[in-house]
Amino acid sequence: MNLYGPLYAIIAFALFATHDVVIKFLGGSYAPFQIIFFATMFSFPLVTLMLMSDATEGHLRPVHPWWTMARTAAAVISAFSAFYAFSVLPLAQTYVMLFASPLLITLLSIPILGERVGVHRLAAVVVGLIGVIVVLRPGSTEFSLGHLAGIAAAVFGALASVIMRKISSEERTAVLMLYPLIANFVVMGAMLPFFYHPMPIQHIGLLGLVSALGFAGGLLLIAAYRNADAAIVAPMQYSQILWATGYGLVLFDERVDRTTVIGAGIIIASGLYIVLRETRLGAKTLSPVLRTRSRGATAASFRISPLLHRMRMRDGKG
Repeated sequence: MNLYGPLYAIIAFALFATHDVVIKFLGGSYAPFQIIFFATMFSFPLVTLMLMSDATEGHLRPVHPWWTMARTAAAVISAFSAFYAFSVLPLAQTYVMLFASPLLITLLSIPILGERVGVHRLAAVVVGLIGVIVVLRPGSTEFSLGHLAGIAAAVFGALASVIMRKISSEERTAVLMLYPLIANFVVMGAMLPFFYHPMPIQHIGLLGLVSALGFAGGLLLIAAYRNADAAIVAPMQYSQILWATGYGLVLFDERVDRTTVIGAGIIIASGLYIVLRETRLGAKTLSPVLRTRSRGATAASFRISPLLHRMRMRDGKG
């Protein structure tokens, strides 16, 4: 087995976890609108340089404008919600809610992709959502805006991923990558005057680091998928809970309670079951989880699915 794929994936998700730690640190002083605006601004040159290698002739008008608009709106809402959740909730708890995204992708693939989901995968989704309820502990703990934001990030991140899967074969890579970045820049820029606080040069440097970490993580994730099967790479996302636990304990004095551990175990187990189920079914399923390969919930990075699709087309693999 090629060990480079899982190794690249583990490093990529470690970088993404570090990216989220910086967001949490900055979120203690600045509104998500300000953080996303500047992180997106720093990301534009990196993504533009990457897109310059695309020799495909065409324009930036989408083939599916309504689906593109829906995906862009979902990506903006998901990014804002995730940034807010990371700012106000413990890291591990936020990740547990974001891990519900593969479960929601499975559900959304039914109406949007026409996927037929059998009773086994539906049961796994139900079990995973029970895990989310375990983490939230309704009635025994206060349900805050942070929890609502974490759930919204998972829901809208899943929606963006499924729409991406639906239109990626017909839309240009530039359209798929630039529209969410531009939308984040415009929307957050419009809100910036109401929330802006002056930033010292050190914090501006941290915003540049957020962009660099998201970009480097994306490149490593592309390398991971090019060196290993999706069934091997996809589960590596759950390694972020280990980084979150360590970072939370050392940097923010956050301790993971037993209920969160139990809920996380339920969600991760159900997500792994769906991945294994799709792997076993192979060509009999559209495999919405395995074929949706971007790491969501970040406005400061690029989504790797469009690039992977372009690379497969260029390599003649369809």
